[in-house]
Amino acid sequence: MSKKILIIGGTRNMGYYLAKQLADSGADLTLLNRGITQDDLPRSIHRLHADRSDSKQMRRALLAKRFDIVVDFVMFRQEEAETVINIFRDNVEHYIVISSGQVYLVREGLARPFHEDDYEGPVIEAPRKNSYAYEEWLYGVQKREVEDHFRREWQRSKFPYTSLRLPMVNSVRDQFHRLYNYFLRLRDGGVLLLPETPDFPLNHVYALDVVSAIRRIIKTGEGKGEAFNIAQDEHLSLDEFLSLMASIMGVGLHLLRVNRVELEAQGFLPDCSPFSERWMSALDNGRSKGILGIRYTALPEYLEILVRHYQSHVIAPPLTFRRRRAELSFAEQSLQH
Repeated sequence: MSKKILIIGGTRNMGYYLAKQLADSGADLTLLNRGITQDDLPRSIHRLHADRSDSKQMRRALLAKRFDIVVDFVMFRQEEAETVINIFRDNVEHYIVISSGQVYLVREGLARPFHEDDYEGPVIEAPRKNSYAYEEWLYGVQKREVEDHFRREWQRSKFPYTSLRLPMVNSVRDQFHRLYNYFLRLRDGGVLLLPETPDFPLNHVYALDVVSAIRRIIKTGEGKGEAFNIAQDEHLSLDEFLSLMASIMGVGLHLLRVNRVELEAQGFLPDCSPFSERWMSALDNGRSKGILGIRYTALPEYLEILVRHYQSHVIAPPLTFRRRRAELSFAEQSLQH
């Protein structure tokens, strides 16, 4: 008998790909989400609707239902962890929760790349409220609270969870269009504005590799009570990444590094270079490869797949490209001085 699988989320990015693959393989699959995002997933998928931040809605939606596997793509707060643990206690074989490399970025004194053993330790002080840094800090802290709650339940009652910590996920379905932002700027042949700092190594992951990792864990049942970094093998500079992308596209690469404060004052960041933020993790993936047997697609291979998709499809420029003319004008004036 095939396992009954529940995906919480499942219509946007990685969850969409996982749902599509599982449905195509004949899995007994159910999606639970708010029912807001339209999708073209197979009609064989069962649907449940609830706001996952509302514990009463979650209980009503899942009343008297049992699943062998749950994959949770949209858990952000400890209260949400408490709700699902109470619902699925003694009623699930494996609960796979998607976490973030941001759990390391809010730790004091760590150097990239981050290893799973780096998790324990004090958290940095909160930045000023109502700032971009505060929102990113809060995201990392809340993800840690979620993981900590699952770990306590594993230690107390052996609640069968696995946490997967992800860096930036590259996909044509990325709702923030981060990779596509670079593609559009490279395609128009103009200068790309990059902040002088920070210049951290870039380490991302391909969305379909995350899906493959989840499917492997579903199949093997490995990793219960543990957390794993899921990330590509390559660690490279942003300049190297953009050079590779330009080479695949067959275009020139024109970079201009500018003081970060000046770019922020012009309102260009993070749109002009979304991979230039402090809140970009770089993860050591050795544990996922050694214990789970996961293998990752080479960056040049998956980047070419994404670039070819952009080249062969008509995609409306996102709002994050709306100030491109102002960027080019600013670059021209900067180069003249």
